Amino acid sequence: MIITRSPLRISLGGGGTDLPSYYREHGGFVLSAAIDKYVYITLHETFQPEFLIKYSATEIVQTVDEIKHPIIREALRLVPVAAPHLEIVSLSDIPAGTGLGSSGSFTVGLLRALHALNKEFVPRQILAEEACHIELDILGEPIGKQDQYISSFGGITSFEFRQDGAVDVTPLPLSTETLYNLEDNLLLFFTGFTRSASAILAEQDQRTKGGDSGMIDHLHQIKQFGRESKAALETGDLRRFAAIMHEHWERKKYRSKAMTNAAIDQYYDLARANGALGGKLIGAGGGGFLLLYSEDKTRLRRALRDAGLREVRMRFDFEGTALVTRS
Repeated sequence: MIITRSPLRISLGGGGTDLPSYYREHGGFVLSAAIDKYVYITLHETFQPEFLIKYSATEIVQTVDEIKHPIIREALRLVPVAAPHLEIVSLSDIPAGTGLGSSGSFTVGLLRALHALNKEFVPRQILAEEACHIELDILGEPIGKQDQYISSFGGITSFEFRQDGAVDVTPLPLSTETLYNLEDNLLLFFTGFTRSASAILAEQDQRTKGGDSGMIDHLHQIKQFGRESKAALETGDLRRFAAIMHEHWERKKYRSKAMTNAAIDQYYDLARANGALGGKLIGAGGGGFLLLYSEDKTRLRRALRDAGLREVRMRFDFEGTALVTRS
């Protein structure tokens, strides 16, 4: 039996500039952090000559080509395994559609498990690229690369997306005090809404490919916010980081009509009125989690709890995708 664990993530700046439609022309930059909420993949060789696959549905098939789950099917094509009798089970601490990069974590974790089954060592950069290849190139999803990379590497990390497709990975050299204060003052609340990231990102992708100057200028600004967030964290200026988060969210809302709704705006305004110095909706938008920065956490928690929002307590993950069990 093989079990892998791959972290979910929160995007701290620059999100959206990691789509090929943007970075191939202008270069992208994203600042991201892995958190201690995970996608787990279990592989188990069984006696029956079949593939037994369990996720939100259950599949029992004889061949890889019969598998309906697109990522599992393409991962098994990319990394063939000798075992003809295989059970694949996925579990997650947080459901999909909530903006924490679960699809990228799932793909990275599955590939890590398949390589482990084949007794193959694969560097983290290659693992991230294989996951991107499946989701972007083979399946044609209109998504970016940050989810696969942060899940593979972990930590609080910046990513430069070069025009030639190369990705530079740089962990942030934060002081211990900054790291602990950042971790302590970032709060994550579920809005109650889930959504498809692909559906929202498709609009951005199409407008960018079409040369929409408004969208491209917007992404230029978002990339600059990402660089400014990195500088603020590296100097320990967390209030400046929070202010950039707020400005980022105010600008991000104009990317798509589906980015927010009246309820989410009301929750954010309530948070700002109760101690949140900054914040934004995590992921493509439209639902999922509000990430908020506050130095008055008791007041903020009480206000959002009374409004019906559920907090998910989190810490940073510095391990990245990992092999938990092999037997």
